[in-house]
Amino acid sequence: MAELLASGGSMEMVRAAFDNGADAVYVGARGWSRRRAEFEMDDAAIVEAQRYARSVDKILRVAFNTLPASSEVPLFLARTDALYAAGVRDFILTDPGLMMALKNRHPDTILHASVGCTIINIQDALFYKEAGASQVVAECRMGKATMRRIKAEAGVGLEVLVHATTCYTLLGRCTMSSYTKHGHRVDASGKDHFPGSPNRGGLCYRICLTDWDQVGAAGELEASGVELPNRAYFLADDIPELIDLGVDTIKIQGREYSVPLVGQMVRFYRELIDACVRDRAGFRMDPWRERMARIVADRDAERRGKTAGLISESLDR
Repeated sequence: MAELLASGGSMEMVRAAFDNGADAVYVGARGWSRRRAEFEMDDAAIVEAQRYARSVDKILRVAFNTLPASSEVPLFLARTDALYAAGVRDFILTDPGLMMALKNRHPDTILHASVGCTIINIQDALFYKEAGASQVVAECRMGKATMRRIKAEAGVGLEVLVHATTCYTLLGRCTMSSYTKHGHRVDASGKDHFPGSPNRGGLCYRICLTDWDQVGAAGELEASGVELPNRAYFLADDIPELIDLGVDTIKIQGREYSVPLVGQMVRFYRELIDACVRDRAGFRMDPWRERMARIVADRDAERRGKTAGLISESLDR
């Protein structure tokens, strides 16, 4: 049966996700995982989360899914060595060089190619398999035909986001946030941080979600209040087909949501997946849609508040 993977932005969220039915939880290594530091975890917290995961016979997965400079590679290896010694074996990475370095150093690690790798076809999947990944995350717009081909021909596991946000461009390839606010600092460990660049250890300010003006060739205003297509989504209706297709992991994003909302979302997907597997022939989505609508309303309310805060911060120079 497909693994249910949920987000953990704090120890409280990790516990809530596991207790509500997640098979695995991913957490972000502080400074390395495309989120604000308050939603990442330091090594002591990750070790605590790993102990809890082991105590309930589940999996903790740690994300180092930013792109490092050469000077940062020793920092990465030192941190992953320490986490490996503490029992962590599952990692989410974006950089293929780091994948190869970690796999060579610790052959029994289990590496997942992040959504930031922008895997859109079977050749991408094969590339990251060669780099050491045993599972790849499908880009948000990947069609079912491509998923089937990757499952049939690539020899890697496939992970699909069923609760996430599309990107106006492609996740892992967008630089729009950097044009609004881009900085640089080096922390005490020597790690680079680039606010405005999630790919380099910063975060996305979601400026694509502001209202845009459409300007003509002569500079005239053609339209105002234009919204770019970047929507948060639930793919609950797709889950039966994803299970039939043999998807290995069904993933829920949301480290920045409240702990009660994350618990509610995990419980919803856990019960939906179990009901579908228990009686695939008789399974119907209709009873689940009303319950999902209530969760979506809560999710959208929290997301609007977070987005407004990020956009305001990006304009504060």
